[in-house]
Amino acid sequence: MKSEVTGEVNGEGGRPPYGAVALIAAAALAYEVLLTRLFAIVQWHHFASMMISVAMLGWGAAGTLVAIARAPLLAAHRLAFTAAAVLFGLSAIGGFLAAQAVAFNPLEALWDARQFLRLGVVYLCLWVPFLGAALALCVAFSRFGHTAPRLYAADILGAGLGALGVIVLLAALPPPWALLVTAALGLIAAALAWGWRSRAGLALIALALATAGLPVRWVALEPLPYKDLAQWLNVVGTRVLAERSGPLGTITVLDSPQVPLRHAPGLSLTAREPPPQLAVFIDGNGPLPVPRFDGDLAPLAYLDGLTSAAPYHLLRRPRVLILGAGTGEAVLQALYHGAHSVDAVEVNAQLIDLIEHTLAHYSGRPYSRPGVRVHVAEARAFVAASRARYDLIQLIADTGGHAAGLGALAEGYAYTVQAVSAYLERLAPGGLLALTRPVDLPPRDLVKLAAAAIAALQARGVSDPGAHLALLRSWRTGTLLVARDPFTPQRLQSLRAFCLTRGFDLDWSPDLNASEVNRYNRLDRPYFYEAILALLGPQRQAFIDRYKYRIAPATDDQPFHTHFFKWASLPEWWALRARGGVALMEWGYPILVATLVQALLLALLLILAPLAVSRRPLPRVGRLRVLTYFGLLGLAFMAMEIAFIHRFQLFLGHPLYAVATVLAGFLIFAGLGSRLSERFSAPPERIVAATAAAIALIALLHLWLLPEVFRQAAAWPEAARIVLTLGLIAPLALAMGMPFPLGLRRLAETQTAFLPWAWGINASLSVVAALLALWLAMHLGFAAVIGLAALGYLLAAACFPKTG
Repeated sequence: MKSEVTGEVNGEGGRPPYGAVALIAAAALAYEVLLTRLFAIVQWHHFASMMISVAMLGWGAAGTLVAIARAPLLAAHRLAFTAAAVLFGLSAIGGFLAAQAVAFNPLEALWDARQFLRLGVVYLCLWVPFLGAALALCVAFSRFGHTAPRLYAADILGAGLGALGVIVLLAALPPPWALLVTAALGLIAAALAWGWRSRAGLALIALALATAGLPVRWVALEPLPYKDLAQWLNVVGTRVLAERSGPLGTITVLDSPQVPLRHAPGLSLTAREPPPQLAVFIDGNGPLPVPRFDGDLAPLAYLDGLTSAAPYHLLRRPRVLILGAGTGEAVLQALYHGAHSVDAVEVNAQLIDLIEHTLAHYSGRPYSRPGVRVHVAEARAFVAASRARYDLIQLIADTGGHAAGLGALAEGYAYTVQAVSAYLERLAPGGLLALTRPVDLPPRDLVKLAAAAIAALQARGVSDPGAHLALLRSWRTGTLLVARDPFTPQRLQSLRAFCLTRGFDLDWSPDLNASEVNRYNRLDRPYFYEAILALLGPQRQAFIDRYKYRIAPATDDQPFHTHFFKWASLPEWWALRARGGVALMEWGYPILVATLVQALLLALLLILAPLAVSRRPLPRVGRLRVLTYFGLLGLAFMAMEIAFIHRFQLFLGHPLYAVATVLAGFLIFAGLGSRLSERFSAPPERIVAATAAAIALIALLHLWLLPEVFRQAAAWPEAARIVLTLGLIAPLALAMGMPFPLGLRRLAETQTAFLPWAWGINASLSVVAALLALWLAMHLGFAAVIGLAALGYLLAAACFPKTG
């Protein structure tokens, strides 16, 4: 039968589906980035590395399927492309809903080993859409190989636009609706491939429009029942007062007229009762309180009963910088204590707008009070760009604590050694840095933070860092004070008086005696005092090494402040599991390891095993060189990409921006590099050797120059920073895009039997590398990952397949 559009007969001939290729590539990349937002809402973390790994598993499995069933797929290539795109469109919704229905709960992994099996099922549910998108693209490239450069251009252009376009989509639509639109794009791609003017094409377009218009409640997100928002909604009479959604998070505001909401972690038992509050949650995490404020400061007296109020009793009318101002409670605390001026920094503009406008009648518009200036910026970026000096810099974390250590995978650039150094640089003479964190037992968070402060002070040339530190603790929170200059006796006396009248423990000050600690909120031992004493002593490293948790200070290269897991402590915790000891294990890191193992097993099962049992045996001659070359390329490319995503998160201010921008940059410019490789007339092995050397050199330059570039451009507008990021990635990605197609060209010329295996081993190790890179970074740092990736390219060049 003849096609109404292309003139194809029995699926043969026809024009390459450039539009369909671009659209399915855009949809797949948008879906990949969107999953990080969806998982941040329904789970505890965005799991960006897992999403990239799942996507690569789809690509690898699709390549294997085309290699095995090439003849029938190409004989009906138009039908195959269309069906694969439809599979993506339907499973993008169905796969995510199925993953939600699996009810994987990382918290239950503490006592239920079946959760790890459920994690594998989630992996497979999310894999199906990527299999469909990748299969469509593989069929197009296999059928229209003679137009590969143009097809590749359509592919990378679509993928880049999809990765960046999803940010715009999330700015306009809630995540569930963005999911529907992304799925609809896949169905429109299917219509373009089949012929949109045909009856089937028009039916697919109608299906796409119907999909985009589905009721959002049909794809409603179902956060884990143990997330903070779900728990607070169990309070009788609690209701959702307002909700906002954007790229940086879904904001939910709760009110409870029947059972008044009160949230002031660590509040002194001698303090006044807080006024009525609203509770704000971001991606289901929180709450961030919004106290009722009508301009009268008197009801805010409770804010003087928090550990974060301590620095206001040591300073007179300070100029205050609040980093991560959130709902404005810290601003009100500063105003209550008579601050001269307040600079409030908050990255989420929607949150500020909510407080200042939607909830203005309740919040009293704290950001519009006299003397208050609000800045929409990421904390580190603002500090790097600012030239102002402050008497007090406040950073108050979410003091709700950690969910069984699941935050271990999240970067904490606000609490690294370099961050503390940057904060101290902005203090005026006599200024204080106040860092408030949750108290966890056994102690780890505040101990690790103290280690970072000590390292930062020593980096500034302070010979006695203990004279610059003070730590006070309530029953739930602790505040670490870091002074620009040594604490004076008068300030220490004021701090003692503050703690005494509020029942707070003073766990460290320069003149503290062991007999003075652990008085009010008593522990078995004065753990915090002993820890800081050891960190200040000559055996610091020995103490860090033998401590039951990982408390080595976080750095910008290893920014995992809440990564505390230690394998050496696992036997002890596991032995105590019957008495609740498993809850001490900090499970974020083991879940990463479990996901890494599952990724390896699934890559073997879905990519390499089908090739092994098919009639495509692996040739013996030269196989070691071929498998090593393409395997190293898979490991090196993905490791470099993951490392850059995490390094640029500090610069771009949010994981979503980093994932979208870096993925787009690597895809676009690596694709251009692939095209550029066709223009060289030199022998492929020489080109690969030259590009490998260029990759190593550019990677080293990045390690050397990026920190200074980030510092200089920190104050640039968001769009300008995204453009700069793409420009910084371009030279490296161009070079990285050349070795793989050059290797395939050599095999196509001399050893075609290796082609499916080359694709398979490359994709399999890419699946693993997406998670392996994060695991390595947690141990060695992202600089080491970049260095190892560059070394991988150099080793790959030495294994370039020979002719014959």
